[in-house]
Order: sequence, then structure tokens, then C-alpha cells
Amino acid sequence: MRFIHKFLSVLVLIFFFLVLTGPGVHSQESLKIDIFGPGQDRINLIVTPPMSLEQEGLPDNEHDQKIRALLNSNLGLLPFLHMVGDGEILGGPQVAGIRGADIDFRKFSLSRVDMLLTIGIDLRSGFPGSVEIRAFEVFGQRMVLGKAYTLHDPDQIPLMVRRFCADFMEYLTGHGDFFRSTLAFEKKTGEVKEIWAATPLGHDLRQLTRLGSIALSPDWSRDGEKMAFTLLKDNQHFLGVLDARTGEVTVFDLPGNTVISPAFSPNGHLAVSIDPMGRPDIYWLDGNFRMDRPVMEHWAIDVSPSFDRGGRKMAFASGRLGNPHIFVLDLESNQVRRVTYEGRYNTNPTLSPDGRYVAFSRQTPEGHRIFLMDLATERERQISFGPGNDEDPSFAPDGYFLAFSSSRSGVYNLYLTTRNADPPVRIPTGEGHATAPAWGLERGF
Repeated sequence: MRFIHKFLSVLVLIFFFLVLTGPGVHSQESLKIDIFGPGQDRINLIVTPPMSLEQEGLPDNEHDQKIRALLNSNLGLLPFLHMVGDGEILGGPQVAGIRGADIDFRKFSLSRVDMLLTIGIDLRSGFPGSVEIRAFEVFGQRMVLGKAYTLHDPDQIPLMVRRFCADFMEYLTGHGDFFRSTLAFEKKTGEVKEIWAATPLGHDLRQLTRLGSIALSPDWSRDGEKMAFTLLKDNQHFLGVLDARTGEVTVFDLPGNTVISPAFSPNGHLAVSIDPMGRPDIYWLDGNFRMDRPVMEHWAIDVSPSFDRGGRKMAFASGRLGNPHIFVLDLESNQVRRVTYEGRYNTNPTLSPDGRYVAFSRQTPEGHRIFLMDLATERERQISFGPGNDEDPSFAPDGYFLAFSSSRSGVYNLYLTTRNADPPVRIPTGEGHATAPAWGLERGF
């Protein structure tokens, strides 16, 4: 993302949680959403048409409309927001300006709008130049968030919108990392699989490896500086490590014949399933990506490690009961807890950042489906429903969204859902099968 940061400079936070309460307006508590609670409120939100910061007429152009369209599409992915259409507003969605004093809050209130966004464009500096985006609570008639940006190129618009959406989601929920994250995934073209990456909305699609072989199971380090993956080349397994700053890939030959599902722990150590003793066990690697010591040894197959944010737990899949099941290892006490009791084939566990939930794929009579286990209550529920196969679940950094791969369209694509089982949304990744999504925070966002 260095080329973007070269052009995009965020100015200053013009207002943050500034209350603009007019005379006679009763105050209320700020609108907030508890995305992790038992229920889920919905906020009615509208993005008003862009305005000139100089109180002059704003010529209609594709760049200004693109800002509004991207705000609508990005925020429209959030299941706790209902994007209000222009036709639902009495008298239309237009405002006289981007400031609270310029807004007729009454017509938005009558149209049951809870929050509105205004967009201001500075025409004096040429191509959009300076852009201000402000969020207002309609009932309290107050601004709750305001950001100003300087743009030098149209290609910076998507990143600017993502930055605002991250701050807006953080204001509403306390978690904005969904918009600050990136997804790595396998993409198959012909007989070759390479690692690609994109934002969770499918923007900034780019190829990360060009090895001409089979690259599998990517995983980001927590700081976004490295990505590890399995490389199958010349009928052998290798560990690949990508340096995100330079784009260079280093290949490591580890003991044994297999290298399966590498995963970074929060402290930067890499765990991977290898078979130096003739059976796949999970080992730590040292700082030079050489075999260090075992994390989990057993006579059965142990694969697919996944860590919580604190580095206290590791979920993994094991065949120790005769069929693949999901387990969680307490890394401090070394105690192993069985997670799944149903089904005969449970794989691909992903541990939520807070360590409370494990999502995994289970083979059912209808195909593979994604299930979620609450480790605190020991309650399990299905969160994907096909058709086709739903596999490779991966928790987002906020612990709310999950990405997974599905063949429901006849071709494997990536989809977004939430741990509340909201309807899946497909992530555009171009042609070719896309599988094994892995979340990471974007470097320097």
C-alpha cells in the first residue's frame, strides 16, 4: 500500500464527538451498536448528495458521485445498518450544506432516519482536492464524527472511503478493523495456485506470489509484515514466507514430508504441522523458520492451528478419535479440550480473537457447512447453509465477521457472513477458484 500512502495524506480530525445541540432539542445518549450482544439493533442511515464547501453549486461529476456510491456500498455491507434510499426522504435527501446549521433535521426525522452523512468537496483545489465527511445523529441534531482528507488522484477515493468507514464503524461498535483489514487467499488458474489478496470488499485485488506451482493455506503475521503458506513443488512440501514490504518469497525445506497449515501466533512465532517423526504434529518454528519444539504431539494427525489474540489458546483439528474433530489447547496449562461431538468430519477451525468462539467446517448430508461453537456456553449452531460446500472459515480481526469459501455458484468463491449467520455476501475476486481466506490487518493503514 506504499504507493497509496505516497499520495494520500489525511489532514486533521476536524471534529470528533463534538455535540452541536440546538435550542430546545433534548439530548439523548449517542447511538451505539452492540454487535456482540444477543440482539442486534438496526440504524437507519442515509448518505446525502455531495456539497461544495464554498456554498457554491457543485457540478455533477463521476468522482463526487463515486465517493457517495462507495460510502453506500461499503456501509451497506454492515447488517446493523439500513441504507435509506433517496426516495424515502420527504422532500428529497438534499441538504443546504454539510454543517449542522445547514441541515433540515426535521424532514429526516419524519422519514425515520437515525443518522446521516454529509460530503463536502473543496472545488478550489481542482480534482476533489479536499474532502470532508461528517456523521450526524438526527434526533440530537449533533455531529458525532468528522474527517477531512486531501486527495491527489482518483485512485485514492476507495482508500479514503475505507478509512472513514473504519472510523465510523469504530464509533458505532468499538471495532473498526473490518475496513482496515485485507484478505489473502488461494486462487486457482489452470493447474497453478497462487496467493492473492484483496480488501474484504474485493477492492485492490492483487497477486502476491508468482511461483508457478501450488501455493496453499496463507496466514498473515499480526503486524502484516509477513505471510506464510504451504508450497507444493516438484512433488515436495515446502514452507513459503512472503515479505510484505518487498514482495519477496523465501522458501524453507522443513524436516519430514509434509508442511500443512502454517499459522502465526500473536507474538510472531509460526506454528506448522510437519511430520519429522512420521506423523503430522504441530511444531513451533524459531525466528529463522526452522523446526523448534512441538506444540502438540500425538500418535494421530494434528493439523490446522489457530490462535486467539492473546496467544493463550490454540484450536486445531485432530484424528485422535478416529475421525477429524476440533480441539482447543490451553497453551498455559497444556490442557486439551474437545470441542466437537457431532459429525464424522470436522475440519478447518478458526478461533475468534477473544478466544470465546471456534468456527469450523463440518461435512453434513447436504455438503460441508460452517458451524460455530461458543466455548463459554458449549452451545453449537450452524451459520452457513449452502448450497454446495461451505469451507475454510476465517474470523475477521473484529471477531464479528467471518470469511469462507463456497462452491454454491458452481465455482469456489469467497463470501462474508457474521457470527450471527447474516446472509452471505460474495467477495469479488475475479476469474478462477478462490479458497482459504486469511485475514490480516493492512500495513500502515
